[in-house]
Amino acid sequence: MTGGAARPATAWLRPSREGLAACAVFVAAAISVTVAWEMLGDSVTDIPLYHTYGERIAGGLVPYRDFGFEYPPGALPALVLPALVTGSLEAYRIVFAAEMAVVGGLGVLVLDAALRRLGTDPRERMVVLAVVALLPLLLGGVILTRFDLLPAALVAAAVALVAAGRLRAAALVVGVGVAVKLYPIVLVPLLGLQAWRSGGRRALATTLGLVAAPVAVAYLPFVALAPGGVLDSLGRQLGRPLQIESLGAGVLLSLHHAFGVSLGWASSSGSQNLTGTGADTVAVLQGIAQAVAVALVWIAFARGPATTERLVRHAAAAVVAFVALSKVLSPQFLVWLVLLVPLVGGPRRRRALVLTVVACALTAIWFPARYWDLVFDFDPLASWLVLLRGLALLGLLAALTWPATERAPARSRSPVPSPGRT
Repeated sequence: MTGGAARPATAWLRPSREGLAACAVFVAAAISVTVAWEMLGDSVTDIPLYHTYGERIAGGLVPYRDFGFEYPPGALPALVLPALVTGSLEAYRIVFAAEMAVVGGLGVLVLDAALRRLGTDPRERMVVLAVVALLPLLLGGVILTRFDLLPAALVAAAVALVAAGRLRAAALVVGVGVAVKLYPIVLVPLLGLQAWRSGGRRALATTLGLVAAPVAVAYLPFVALAPGGVLDSLGRQLGRPLQIESLGAGVLLSLHHAFGVSLGWASSSGSQNLTGTGADTVAVLQGIAQAVAVALVWIAFARGPATTERLVRHAAAAVVAFVALSKVLSPQFLVWLVLLVPLVGGPRRRRALVLTVVACALTAIWFPARYWDLVFDFDPLASWLVLLRGLALLGLLAALTWPATERAPARSRSPVPSPGRT
């Protein structure tokens, strides 16, 4: 910027007009598509399950001890608050969707703030905001009928804090995200590596402690009351079979249609999954591939320079690797990418945005309209689209990690600021 008074260091925290406009469009699109889902009768939603959990807890029952609860305890406020102010499933549905709309709107404002703090070109920022604002039209009702916008917004806030040089605060926010939905844990090694580089052992210990603190606060009371229930909840997540929407399932479904490979399915662990020796083998191999891919992202970050752009990009890559190769790939997992991938800078951004949109669009073609056709009849169109969606996500991972595309702008080459501030 040239001429005029210098802008305050915290100017990026104030909502911009473009951010407010994108927020309004995002919320309107999310509400519209959710209402359309309900009117068309296409809704495949977890809200009845959330309502059941909320009612039980509002009635005095303790999750993990008095009934099985599959989510981390940090998710409880989002599920219980609507139950405290409603008396029916329909009322709960409306309040929960409104709650998620508020979270999503705030997430878009955080995204805009992070883009400005990262020094994104104004025209490029407007393109990013426009794409994000309209993505609910492709994501459909999952955008407001699941609570995935909450951890997604927390991860975006953590990246904004990293960009502002507040690594400790970012670690604390990531810890809250882990307590809400476990997947932000893939960011912890990246924050730890950056803390080590900036301040050695003490900074590393402080960062890891700040991540662990909210997780401990969320889990320890329930571990004390019902250790078996908590372990069962974690075990169910880790031991889930091959969900019919995962990349591995897409491969098996394509083999079924191309070569007549025999497949079966069953409902378990809250999802519809492929069964049989082949599916079990693919589930194990995919779990190994997921762990290896995420670890390779961490190693790649450790081997390169300590720039803000690289930290943001590898954070996005770690989440994409986790999603793309997960044994479970429900449509709402794409919500995790909507407020994170657009923060990637440089020449990779547009390619990453396009692939994110493609993955969402491929999902929208068959989910939810053809979901039960996929489950009951292995619908050919839906089967091939599941595979293509998985390949698009792998392409997104490659776009974020392929070394040949490394061209950081000069202004973004500065190291991540010291984590000393909170």
